[in-house]
Amino acid sequence: MVSVEQLGVSFNGNFLFQDVSFQIKPGDRVGLIGKNGAGKSTMLKLMTGNLTPDEGKISLPKGYTIGYLKQDLGEQGDGSVMDEAMTAFETTNDAQKEMDRISKELETRTDYESDAYADLIQKVSDLGEQLSMLDIDAQEGNAEKILLGLGFTREELDKPVRTFSGGWRMRVELAKILLQSPQLLLLDEPTNHLDIVSIGWLEKYLSNYSGIIVLISHDRDFLDNVTNRTVELVNKMAMDMPYNYSKYLDQKEERMELIRAAKENQDKKIEDMEKFIERFRSKATKAKQVQSRVKMLEKIDRIELDEAPQAAMKLRFPEPPRIGKQVVTLDHISKSFGEKQVLNDISFIIGRDEKVAFLGKNGEGKSTLLKLIIGEHDTSGGSIELGHNVKMGYYAQNQAEELDLNKTVFETIDDVAKGEIRKKVRDLLGSFLFQGEDVDKQVKVLSGGEKARLALCKLLLEPYNFLVLDEPTNHLDIQSKEILKDALSNYKGTMVLVSHDRSFLRGLCNKIYQVKNSKVKEFVGGMDFYLAQAEEEMGMQASTTKATPKKDKTKNAAERKETEAEIKKLKNQVAKYEKEISDLEAEIAELETKIAQPEAAMDQEIFVLHEQKQQALEETMESWETTSEALSGLMEQR
Repeated sequence: MVSVEQLGVSFNGNFLFQDVSFQIKPGDRVGLIGKNGAGKSTMLKLMTGNLTPDEGKISLPKGYTIGYLKQDLGEQGDGSVMDEAMTAFETTNDAQKEMDRISKELETRTDYESDAYADLIQKVSDLGEQLSMLDIDAQEGNAEKILLGLGFTREELDKPVRTFSGGWRMRVELAKILLQSPQLLLLDEPTNHLDIVSIGWLEKYLSNYSGIIVLISHDRDFLDNVTNRTVELVNKMAMDMPYNYSKYLDQKEERMELIRAAKENQDKKIEDMEKFIERFRSKATKAKQVQSRVKMLEKIDRIELDEAPQAAMKLRFPEPPRIGKQVVTLDHISKSFGEKQVLNDISFIIGRDEKVAFLGKNGEGKSTLLKLIIGEHDTSGGSIELGHNVKMGYYAQNQAEELDLNKTVFETIDDVAKGEIRKKVRDLLGSFLFQGEDVDKQVKVLSGGEKARLALCKLLLEPYNFLVLDEPTNHLDIQSKEILKDALSNYKGTMVLVSHDRSFLRGLCNKIYQVKNSKVKEFVGGMDFYLAQAEEEMGMQASTTKATPKKDKTKNAAERKETEAEIKKLKNQVAKYEKEISDLEAEIAELETKIAQPEAAMDQEIFVLHEQKQQALEETMESWETTSEALSGLMEQR
């Protein structure tokens, strides 16, 4: 159990939080939430022992193991991805050595009744439990499983870790911490560098985790699916409820209603006292009563409400100019960087009023596709054509570079705000986490994240009829994301975006394109359909990909039996897909016979049905091909 007792931390004489107390029991998965600057990351550092509080303490059982994922990348070696992941077991090796040392010492000691002997016995017990949790016999298999779950391919496991981007190297750091199976797992924004499918895998992994989890995240779905308890740092205190994030919000609102009523009564009481004091201050006959009320006022513990001004803020875009029916047409485009082909022979049309999401693993080419559309990159083949009267607005992290560094935050937005929104510039900036004196800062003193938020805020006020957004929620908290989503939902133009935030995307986009293996595939079933298909595909890959060869290549009977069972399963799947393909081809042939009749020209439904059957046939053919390849691979291993 982790015990937080009357904790207080101050910076420059001001308390970040004070007198904070709560306990975390085994099995608790805690979502630590609060505004930016409330002290969430500080709380995690206090739990690691790397930061000392000004007041109070955090108590953990002796020998408690802690895993801490920070937002910044630590040092890594020059080995492969797998080599780096396996460094997670250095702690295990140390524990095993310590276990061996103590066991050897116990063989020669005879002071069975002493406290020192009892301490050694307890230490052996703790080490044994730790080693049992780590399952040292399955270390390499676990490392492979976790790395694949976090999005690496099997081929990438042998590549030098230093050749990967910072985001992928952060995945290796996360894998190392998960492999250590600490009793207390502290995660600071663990989904920041993950794609949607990897986030889904991590959710399932953490949902079955046996230790305590405390995590910070601005991903609402992730919090809901992983946590069973929420601690919010607010007003320098901690509000603690045994619910996930969404349930917590519902309960918090009920509690806030009671607090609002109590504050209203208190305010009325204070107002009456102040009126009495002011009225009878100069009357000697009332001096005693006046003094009594003055003392009562001084003793009142004033109720404070933490209701952000942006809570009621509604962003509304200016009405965009009318646009043509076809907004952007991609005709057999390809893109290569040197010898690496990122996109190959892609064709599709984005129509008026469509809200399109590009999804897929990081590094597959989503952002490259956006940059081709806006003209920042030239195609290596094919053409891209914008439609009639398109006025395009683009947002990416580097858009912040176009801001006027000498203007203040307020001036940057006030200069482009028009109509009623000009009266609410400060509220608007509050929605993007600029509060108080922040709005008077010059742009040149802002951090990279602050500039990115300001650039996004500015973009929303321009009259664009085609928005292209690359990870627009990266520097926003949950409430600001919801305000942005509401605005984009009511946007009257066309939109294309890249995001890994499922809650943000769900219900916002009416079309999804998956970018994978240099191709683009349309998913017409919406966000949840895409996630289900991606999870199924990931599960099939994990179950059918060849295992990493071991030094001893002989197979025992159990392994052969498992392989034969998998082969039988895949044969059944192949047969099932072949039957579906045959049926679909027969149905399409029958529809095409009907379409050839003159009266079919008036029947729009038959053309829609034909297109749906063709799409189903393509998807089934692709599944058949993937499964057949997996079957061939296993047959070769026999």
